[in-house]
Amino acid sequence: MTTKKITPILFAEEIEPCLQFWIERLGFEKTIEVPDGNRLSFAILQKGPVELMYQTYASAEKDITTISSEVRKGPSFLYVEVDNLNEVVSALKGVDVAMPIRTTFYGAKEIGVKDPAGHVMIFAELGVAPGQ
Repeated sequence: MTTKKITPILFAEEIEPCLQFWIERLGFEKTIEVPDGNRLSFAILQKGPVELMYQTYASAEKDITTISSEVRKGPSFLYVEVDNLNEVVSALKGVDVAMPIRTTFYGAKEIGVKDPAGHVMIFAELGVAPGQ
């Protein structure tokens, strides 16, 4: 078996604020959207080879009824490796910080923030010497 890709699906009450977070702050592009009335029920975001999906709770209740009760148990946590954490920190000014900047014993400089749906994104620059 060959695994080709893993894409997280993050669930939210509303997708639009999450799109603003990823598109306006971090330069992602919306590649697919599924409308539901005047709102979105699903969207895919991409930047280079990185992809993530958002789906509304209401859409999950219609679409995946066998596990729809599970989607509200979040939040989800994503570990996002970046090449320059300072650029990310600058782009995230004003976002709810869940974990202040730190340098780990394993050589990562990290910050954790919450997206508008409450999911935690830990952005990390690897290869940083402790104390930097």
